[in-house]
Amino acid sequence: MAKSKTKSAKKSKAAAPRMEKQKRRFWLTYPPKLITRPIIWEMSQRYGIVFNVRQASVTEDIGILCLELEGTSPDLRAAITWLEKQGVKVEPVEINVIES
Repeated sequence: MAKSKTKSAKKSKAAAPRMEKQKRRFWLTYPPKLITRPIIWEMSQRYGIVFNVRQASVTEDIGILCLELEGTSPDLRAAITWLEKQGVKVEPVEINVIES
């Protein structure tokens, strides 16, 4: 019995370039109607963004958060646009807050 040698043809696939993740910090201010909504969690689930709360002050009248967001540049842009459409004011942090 003769052994049959067959080579499986490997398909040459060019690896898709991986988007670099970056970390950016933002001040988020949101109105009373959004205080009880888990809007940061919703954003992270929709866009695959990792968030780190750096500073927060939430009352029944206003929510102010300093968040560090980590994700690809397109995902960060999409997440910020989505937050703004929800009624959240988003501003970049100009200086480091609570460096660790």
